[in-house]
Amino acid sequence: MSFKIAIIGAGSVGFTKKLFTDILCVPEFRDIEFALTDMSEHNLQMIKQILDTIVSSNKLPTKVTATTNRREALTGARYIISCVRVGGLEAYADDIRIPLKYGIDQCVGDTICAGGILYGQRNIPVILDFCKDIREVAEPGAKFLNYANPMAMNTWAAIEYGKVDTVGLCHGVQHGAEQIAEVLGAKSPAELDYICSGINHQTWFVDLKLNGRKIGKDELVAAFEAHPVFSQQEKLRIDVLKRFGVYSTESNGHLSEYLPWYRKRPEEITKWIDMSDWIHGETGGYLRHSTETRNWFETEFPQFLTSAEKPIDPSKRSNEHASHILEALETGRVYRGHFNVKNNGVITNLPADAIIESPGFVDRFGINMVSGITIPEACAATCMASINVQRMSVHAAVSGDIDLLKLAVLHDPLVGAVSTPEEVWQMVDEMVVAQARWLPQYADAVPAAKERLAKSTVKTREWAGAARRKVRSIDELRAEKAALKQAV
Repeated sequence: MSFKIAIIGAGSVGFTKKLFTDILCVPEFRDIEFALTDMSEHNLQMIKQILDTIVSSNKLPTKVTATTNRREALTGARYIISCVRVGGLEAYADDIRIPLKYGIDQCVGDTICAGGILYGQRNIPVILDFCKDIREVAEPGAKFLNYANPMAMNTWAAIEYGKVDTVGLCHGVQHGAEQIAEVLGAKSPAELDYICSGINHQTWFVDLKLNGRKIGKDELVAAFEAHPVFSQQEKLRIDVLKRFGVYSTESNGHLSEYLPWYRKRPEEITKWIDMSDWIHGETGGYLRHSTETRNWFETEFPQFLTSAEKPIDPSKRSNEHASHILEALETGRVYRGHFNVKNNGVITNLPADAIIESPGFVDRFGINMVSGITIPEACAATCMASINVQRMSVHAAVSGDIDLLKLAVLHDPLVGAVSTPEEVWQMVDEMVVAQARWLPQYADAVPAAKERLAKSTVKTREWAGAARRKVRSIDELRAEKAALKQAV
């Protein structure tokens, strides 16, 4: 087979390498072309060297090109994969820092909550630019695979306004299933059968079977509480499991910021989180992790290049959806996964226009969703709160309506639990002004926002959050890695 895959935001070195090697695990795909594009020429050259090394070491005919000209990369592409972060870590730092001034303590801030909503405002205009290029220069009928957060908002915009065949992809379901398999004592995650349904980062294991035996709430609660690690790292998720009756796919830290109950009182936040790793609830945890990872790639590049010389091992193909979807579409080998698509009745008790995450099967005919799923009422209620925020956020991002943007933030569950309307209005003004260079749709609203900020009487505070850790240096990371290796 010969076709072209374009990867936008390919400067995300580790993730691009994983996607690349996964796709080349499919024997029929050895003769395809990968077109890498990114705003950073430096990052592009780093990842191209790595991928060229993989190609030459494995004696493959695969073609790899790299360009900062996105339209050139998309020309003739059958599949387009996006893993962009508009504004980079500079804008992301404001997504965490500014809400903290108003008492909003986020772990990740890339899905909803104040940070995730502003992230969507930066991403959506760019996503729509991608879609315009896809319509105009990609292969007719090209499929857009979006890995970028905020997943639901980006996918919603691409489908409703971009008019491109789009699917959103995330690995939260797989990671949750691996946890469940472990606590239940399975020898392999393959022993676990499950149906997950909901919305991205709020998907719920509504049906579980281990080797054909149905697993109920009480057994699952007991298994998690008995696990020596997860019982400490997933305290909030376990509490939600006890109350809702089903386990959430999303990490302890992520889930904590989508709900109005666990992060609203600073003195209680540490009760529900675990500081052994960022993903369990640390304040600004993913920002710290992303900063350290970026620094690590910069200094450890020679080691990454050396590792690229190893042969591709199909047995180590990851469970990221992209390669499996492409394989099913091109070869007809059926793949079952959980995908982010427009609802249209797939989940009976969520709105038709919402972007849901639910099971589907892929073959030559496309992605075919399992329809008629009804999720538990408590799960639907929690999802609905986020969907309403996502809908307003998408429409605000497209229209540049700052008043609608403020209403979206006001209706966010955690923001609403912590902040007053006056605080929300000022916070949004402050975030829009701080990030104006990435928010072209709000250019006309910025001057008035600056005037309001100059006259504001709403008090803020400089606060690091309830559970903040400092960014580690490269030397500290090396020392910790060496200590772990020695311990093993």
